[in-house]
Amino acid sequence: MVTEPTPATLTTVGIMTGRFPIEDVTPSVACGRYPAKAVVGELVPVSAVSYREGHNALGVNVVWQGPDGQARPFTRLTPGEPGLDQWHGFIQPDAVGRWTFTVEAFDDPYLTWRDAVVKKVGAGQGVEDLANDLAEGADILDLAAKIVPDQHQEPVRVAAALLRDGERPLFERIAPALDLEELLWQYPVRQLVTTTRSYALWVDRKRALFSAWYEFFPRSEGAEIHPDGSPKRHGTFVTARESLPRVAEMGFDVLYLPPIHPIGKVNRKGRNNTLVAGPTDVGSPWAIGSAEGGHDAIHPELGSLEDFRGFVAAAREHGLEVALDLALQCAPDHPWVTAHPEWFTTRADGSIMYAENPPKKYQDIYPLNFDNDPVGLREEVLRVTLHWVEQGIRIFRVDNPHTKTLNFWQWLIAKVKAVDPDVLFLAEAFTRPAMMNGLGKIGFTQSYTYFTWRTTAAEMREYCEQLLGSIDWMRPNFWPNTPDILHESLQHGGPPMFKIRAVLASMLTPSWGMYAGFELFEHVARPGAEEYIDNEKYELKPRDFAAAQAAGRSLAPYIGRLNRIRKENPALHWLRNLRFHDIDNPSLLCFSKRDPEGDNTILVICSFDSANVQWGNTTLDMPALGLDWHERFEVRDELTGATYDWGQHNAVRIDPYVEPAHVFSVRRRG
Repeated sequence: MVTEPTPATLTTVGIMTGRFPIEDVTPSVACGRYPAKAVVGELVPVSAVSYREGHNALGVNVVWQGPDGQARPFTRLTPGEPGLDQWHGFIQPDAVGRWTFTVEAFDDPYLTWRDAVVKKVGAGQGVEDLANDLAEGADILDLAAKIVPDQHQEPVRVAAALLRDGERPLFERIAPALDLEELLWQYPVRQLVTTTRSYALWVDRKRALFSAWYEFFPRSEGAEIHPDGSPKRHGTFVTARESLPRVAEMGFDVLYLPPIHPIGKVNRKGRNNTLVAGPTDVGSPWAIGSAEGGHDAIHPELGSLEDFRGFVAAAREHGLEVALDLALQCAPDHPWVTAHPEWFTTRADGSIMYAENPPKKYQDIYPLNFDNDPVGLREEVLRVTLHWVEQGIRIFRVDNPHTKTLNFWQWLIAKVKAVDPDVLFLAEAFTRPAMMNGLGKIGFTQSYTYFTWRTTAAEMREYCEQLLGSIDWMRPNFWPNTPDILHESLQHGGPPMFKIRAVLASMLTPSWGMYAGFELFEHVARPGAEEYIDNEKYELKPRDFAAAQAAGRSLAPYIGRLNRIRKENPALHWLRNLRFHDIDNPSLLCFSKRDPEGDNTILVICSFDSANVQWGNTTLDMPALGLDWHERFEVRDELTGATYDWGQHNAVRIDPYVEPAHVFSVRRRG
């Protein structure tokens, strides 16, 4: 039996507020619980579903407000595919900080009137039939004259007067009013306005989205070692400054340093992660803290705080911004262990728990426990973070954030950005998708990804399309290698595979990075592990980059060319514009990016096979390239300089030993 709902049961369900339904507003993260993300100058799509009863016209617009509290001119949304009641538009924030927006739906009497008049005139109705319409239209235009800017008021008033002028023919009376469609779309008469709740948008500086990262260990730059591998001279911030021109020449703009703090001596690991360190072993920078200081101190062998400031300033002169590692973990001899044992986990036997990822054991690292004294630990981490902000650091690469509580990160990031909204945070979180997305939602600026393990064209396309679906809260940063990760594709793929992974990382996403040694084709792994042998985490690793480049054994010029292509082509500065195209060879990936505000389009075809020549036939999505389906166009390979005449269907040949990818700029003919 079906029962009618009573007033009591109706109160338990959602009640629509306002005259018109407004649903599925985007960008909205977790139903508006968290701010969506954007950067200054980005065209941010706003959409909603809104509809109404009957046949009268509905209008939808977005009202947005900057971090200064000032309202920006509202943006009218346009209807999408007929029948779906979807509305779309863009806003373009121009300042860093927290923005808000609301979506409004309204009755549009002018569009209702215009649509009716056009239909009636088209059906042959005359002035007598339209008498009421003419009078009602004049009244609507009287309202419009009070809304439009001063310079547009005269034509509106004239059109209203003509509608009332019974001495003129029908066409002369209505034509000026009908011609106001564009003006009154921009400045509509709005009645019965319905407004949604407020949604938030956090806007970062552009480097939050577009950046090229390079990682090196300053202790290895300028270091010297004895033939047995033991240290002869430790690199310093002063010697590392000599490497800045080399990094800048490759076109990078962020230089990331692993932890620079004192390294623990208790339970220090030896070379290749051996359990017992020798007397000259330098230890892992991630085993932070000793009697020489903790997270707010600098390893004495690297230099002084003044040396560090000088290094940061010198990097800035070369167009490089220094990113610092924020690793919230401690060596057993970190000052916090003695001063605040409650910040750690005590085991049943009274010992402090060290880090484990069974079967791996990290006896040189104590994890922090954020439950025993959350207030005290939070305040100390905030103090440390702001200390480095005071030294000129505006980017932090956060080590293993997924092993700390999300409410802590949400608190810390908000506190830091309240002091300096330009500070960015990169999450080093190779973990479950829900956690990676969660870190992005609560405030992390960028995130490492699964890029390294997507080794076929189909896998890469599917993964990137997933990332496009989470762009409002998680910005990807693609790295082909890290000190911890040397994928088997690089171990066995030879130099062409290094090129392939560099092209994919640098062209698919606006942010990418690589760890030093990639340009030297370092590829030998520790047996049974997906990491480098003689890992730099546990020893000094000086490299002769200049000699390798002089001998033609360096990828540095190629990396520099990729980064120059990125900087010179605005289409590559964004992620929302990534589109994939069909190609009939599963070893090839075809994708494009088109600048949303200019005439710049990049089309990339990259092989995933580093050993064999591959042929493919494209079926291009021409509108995604800004072209009609029938058009011919010119493509210029930005890697080789070769040009070709192309259309929708094209044959392409890729020889990985010549060039494993085409990076085409698209030029319309004529």
